[in-house]
Amino acid sequence: MVKRKTAIWIRKAHRYLGLFLGIQFLMWTISGLYFSWTDIDEIHGDHFKKEQEKIVHSNLKGLDIITSRMEVSALELRTIANKPYYWINDSILVDASSGSIKPEISEEEALKVAEMQMRDDLQVISVDYITEVDKHHEYRGRSLPAYVINYNHPENVKAYVAALDGSFQRVRHQSWRWFDFLWMTHTMDYEGRDDFNTSVLRIFSLLGLITVISGFVLWYVSSSTIRRMIKK
Repeated sequence: MVKRKTAIWIRKAHRYLGLFLGIQFLMWTISGLYFSWTDIDEIHGDHFKKEQEKIVHSNLKGLDIITSRMEVSALELRTIANKPYYWINDSILVDASSGSIKPEISEEEALKVAEMQMRDDLQVISVDYITEVDKHHEYRGRSLPAYVINYNHPENVKAYVAALDGSFQRVRHQSWRWFDFLWMTHTMDYEGRDDFNTSVLRIFSLLGLITVISGFVLWYVSSSTIRRMIKK
């Protein structure tokens, strides 16, 4: 068996590591419970959206006219406010009926895009236009500028529509914000949320492993059963 001083040192190390890591262990447990008990589709806000109807367009502008003015490496047909548009090279929006380039969509068009996606019973209370967000914003990492459609709902529901290409981006609500906060504490990435290779997470994971191992060692050196087995 180990010496008494060594056993005391292991016990102190285990105790203080437990105190130091306790809050983070608690957050890992709480966040894990929340993730396992929530429906990810609801977190994404799917219950605020309605079924999408298939839209068919006709009399589209010939692509030969467009390709004569620019080289095309990527092309997508989109519907914005019930009108057809080409999204070309992930950077240029072209009216598919007239062939004219559209710099960005209007607030009215953004409202119509959101109206096609969101439930009819949700009431719009305001619309904001944003050009930048910080690393902690709920719209981080998405296309800017964008329109923020705010709805009258207890969960502070917001829909985001990109101004450059008219695409419906995301729905954000209170449950998602709780998820985002807990995900941050789970990954310990306090900026972008999704980096699992942060130094802080690595250090805490290593210290957590040491804490668990010290607990087993402490049990081994202080167990009367083990002592009796060794004496035999």
